Amino acid sequence: MAGFLPISKKDMIERNIEQLDFICITGDAYVDHPSFGIAIISRVLESQGFNVGIISQPNWKTNDDFFKLGKPKYAFLVTSGNIDSMVSHYTVAKRLRSTDAYTAGGKAGKRPDRAVIVYSNKLKEIFPDIPVLIGGLEASLRRFAHYDYWDNKVRRSILCDSKADLLMYGMGELQITEIAKRFKEGKTVDTMTDIRGTCYLTEPRNTPFKSVECPNFDIVSTDKKSYAKATKLQMFEQDEVYGRTVVQRQGDMMLVQNPPMRTLTTSELDRVYALPYMRMYHPSYEKLGGVPAIEEVEFSIAHNRGCFGACNFCAIAFHQGRKIAVRSEKSVLIEAEQMTHNPRFKGYIHDVGGPTANFRQPSCKKQIEHGLCKDRKCLAPTPCKALEVNHEEYLQMLRKLRAIDGVKKVFIRSGIRYDYLVEDKDESFFDELIKYHVSGQLKVAPEHCSNVVLDKMGKPHIETYTKFVRKFYEKTKQANKEQYLVPYLMSSHPGSTLNEAIELACFLKKEKIHPEQVQDFYPTPGTISTCMYYTGLDPYTMEKVYVPTDPQEKAMQRALLQYFNPKNKELVLKALKKAKRFDLIGHGKNALVSDDTPQKNKENNKRIVTNRNAKLKGKGKWQKGNTKNQTKRKKV
Repeated sequence: MAGFLPISKKDMIERNIEQLDFICITGDAYVDHPSFGIAIISRVLESQGFNVGIISQPNWKTNDDFFKLGKPKYAFLVTSGNIDSMVSHYTVAKRLRSTDAYTAGGKAGKRPDRAVIVYSNKLKEIFPDIPVLIGGLEASLRRFAHYDYWDNKVRRSILCDSKADLLMYGMGELQITEIAKRFKEGKTVDTMTDIRGTCYLTEPRNTPFKSVECPNFDIVSTDKKSYAKATKLQMFEQDEVYGRTVVQRQGDMMLVQNPPMRTLTTSELDRVYALPYMRMYHPSYEKLGGVPAIEEVEFSIAHNRGCFGACNFCAIAFHQGRKIAVRSEKSVLIEAEQMTHNPRFKGYIHDVGGPTANFRQPSCKKQIEHGLCKDRKCLAPTPCKALEVNHEEYLQMLRKLRAIDGVKKVFIRSGIRYDYLVEDKDESFFDELIKYHVSGQLKVAPEHCSNVVLDKMGKPHIETYTKFVRKFYEKTKQANKEQYLVPYLMSSHPGSTLNEAIELACFLKKEKIHPEQVQDFYPTPGTISTCMYYTGLDPYTMEKVYVPTDPQEKAMQRALLQYFNPKNKELVLKALKKAKRFDLIGHGKNALVSDDTPQKNKENNKRIVTNRNAKLKGKGKWQKGNTKNQTKRKKV
């Protein structure tokens, strides 16, 4: 199909391509849009003169789909897609999901569990002489020995299980450019051991000099303290300025992670987004209902990458990095103007953001030369004194976007760091955010209200959020608007006992917040919070952390966040009674839930037998019965 990269032999013939240089295997449907990692990698290669084909969601139970495009000249490139295949398949309760937004028609089950491993092993079986390179989120976050929530154990590096030749971690444009260049020069994959942003396996005797070593797989899979130490070391070496080569023994082989690849410059990022994407799913999916994931991104603009906020439960710091990369204003405006010529465009730009919408500069000048601090976060628990806050450039860009002919509204739907926003003494951006860029609701992420939990999340304390809320509604009223905040909230994060969950429920009641959705903490690979979940330790301090793992307690914590829902009443009552918070049961102004148990049962529930042998009037003793929650008199 003209415009899209080849997906069949017929497409290759139409382009006079006898053999492709690279073939990309992806667990997602083929969507040629820069919000899909495989689209970027394939277009970057194409821009450098290489022929690239796409095999999307191959049937892994047979060999046929893997032969569709023949044998590549240089290598297969394998990714599970935009998200980890296990997260794609399973809820936090480990139940199979019924839909998949990255598949035509939203149909579930079109990719295997652990897609990178399955695809790579199949390719090695069919084409043993062709290099297999893995990348994307699933490969990137599983590059070291890692705790796997679904197996409930520590698994080896994905390089071991996939049998791939090389792993690209992080954002891979510069890595794939260097790899392709070396292939073209006639070099073999086993010589590509010095490329930043890549991992490889080697015999221990070839371990690079001056590398820093993690506890090995055998140790971290049995000793949780060692696992926590390994996690801290890995996180501390993810800075492009001072990050060192990190090694970790995996059985008979040594895993080598080269230092992180540098962040793309603004001009380089502009070129990536200027490539000739079709910005749509392949037409072959039309008859199947299209690919739902396009709906959120088709008319949204990503203007940055990276996040120096670095929340502990988020994988962005370990994948994209903490350093901010930005597109130029010109690049963003060109993309917006092109949208206006799309017949599907109705005049609304849905989002102008990224991992964090309002970051367009380094957090401080120091990081440019010295890197980001190892021992503290830029914003939590309180902003660093060196933090530089400025929304001027972002604001000017938004103003110009609003002025484009054909653009009716420009929204920012998520990703605003309110803790960064409230530190800006110039409130011009805040004012215009309220006036022009909120589509009725603005999603923000306080996540919790207990400072005990927020500290484990790496989030600012709740006072920062309440300050933002007050200003948001003040400015909304001044603008004569009816707009609301939609807070993201998380239950059962490490550090949260029932008491913290109750504290959050009380906060929500006080603030008159009735969340429609809440998220149970999901222990995905590559995060500090997942390390806490598995080890019960904070890897930064090695202090013990309470971890709610009992399904009943997790259900209670989740129910408390929606205490007002009648379906949750029984669980909320159970939680409050377990925590001995009887003050929150009843009809008082602070009560979370009433107890409508029949009066007779209430009276019986209050009876506590403190001494089974206590003598009572008459010739017998009281003895607690065991039926229908009643206390019976028996003669003994």
